[in-house]
Amino acid sequence: MTTHTNPAGRPSPLVPGDLFARHQVVSGLRALADFLEANPAVAVNEYGHDFLIPVRAADENSAAALVDRAAALLGVDVSDETRRDGHYSAERTFGRITYRIYHIPERRRRQYRAQDSYQDNIRLDPDQDNDGDAGRAA
Repeated sequence: MTTHTNPAGRPSPLVPGDLFARHQVVSGLRALADFLEANPAVAVNEYGHDFLIPVRAADENSAAALVDRAAALLGVDVSDETRRDGHYSAERTFGRITYRIYHIPERRRRQYRAQDSYQDNIRLDPDQDNDGDAGRAA
């Protein structure tokens, strides 16, 4: 497991404002669990759910340090796919709920924005059948 630190050499700190958000999330999850348990007629996804946590930080090292710290607490290894333009992440499954914390490197964000920049130039032909996905340039 890689350990990242911020430029000052210290692990990235918890933002105090996050404590209120954390309390709301934990309370909401407990309330949802109680509701689902009390109402078995309410459907749930039989394949489970993903609890996705995107990390944003002042810099790449600080973001990776947050993922590293979560991985250590979760007792899992970090998955570092950044060399293949992927994410830096850690995940653990609790029953059918997967907690995944991840950082998308800025290089990958820029690449995605560049690839997606043409999206507004593609328009479907109004006379084209709905079952095809072909389009033409505007």
